[in-house]
Amino acid sequence: MAHFAKIGSNNKVISVHSVHNNELLDANGVEQEANGIQFLTNLHGSAIWKQTSYNGNIRKNFAGIGYTYDEDRDAFVAPKPYPSWVLNEETCRWEAPIPMPTLTQEQIAARNYYAWNEENLTWDLEIKE
Repeated sequence: MAHFAKIGSNNKVISVHSVHNNELLDANGVEQEANGIQFLTNLHGSAIWKQTSYNGNIRKNFAGIGYTYDEDRDAFVAPKPYPSWVLNEETCRWEAPIPMPTLTQEQIAARNYYAWNEENLTWDLEIKE
């Protein structure tokens, strides 16, 4: 299955559609994004469609509703989770200003996790009771 994001105003993803790979094939049996766009246009009408992929091979990240299509980077970017986070230009993913600490095996076994604290700009250990 191929996947296409429908782009709305402000380059926001408003939906993601699946298209059978056969719909993308050209006369030589090669997948072409333009064929998928034509299929979706015939089905849903005129819109801006951009192909996306689960593994990030196409446009860096799999598109989701509310993501933004960045034309300059030709990438889908998730909504910014916190004001302090910065965009990694290579991956087009948001990163905390400090790396998340590594959990110990005991913490993992206890199902503990770290949560970002925007007020203090820290990673806080959340302990499952």
